[in-house]
Amino acid sequence: MDDEPLKDWAERRDAKIGRLRAVPVVPGDGPRASHLYPDAPRVIERWNGHDWEPYGFAANLAEAKAILHPEVNEPTPTGPVPKLLGSGTGKHRKPQSPTSDGGGPAQR
Repeated sequence: MDDEPLKDWAERRDAKIGRLRAVPVVPGDGPRASHLYPDAPRVIERWNGHDWEPYGFAANLAEAKAILHPEVNEPTPTGPVPKLLGSGTGKHRKPQSPTSDGGGPAQR
């Protein structure tokens, strides 16, 4: 039997404590997916390790997303953006073929 050690399981469970979710407040037991009722109010719930507990309230989907994902609403940096990838053909991914310009292995 390949049981997970209890310590690993507890660490995984505890890592989820504090996670937030938005639940639309709609009548009945109908669909609760956020995209179906974008203008419906939302209850923001927080996972405490055992159950989802009320945490806050949002007027609609847009406000709920702002609460759940605040890093998206942060202003973008105004300074110069570093160039992540340089120009080129990806020479680091494949070996270069020998050339006669002296840049590669010598040809005979």
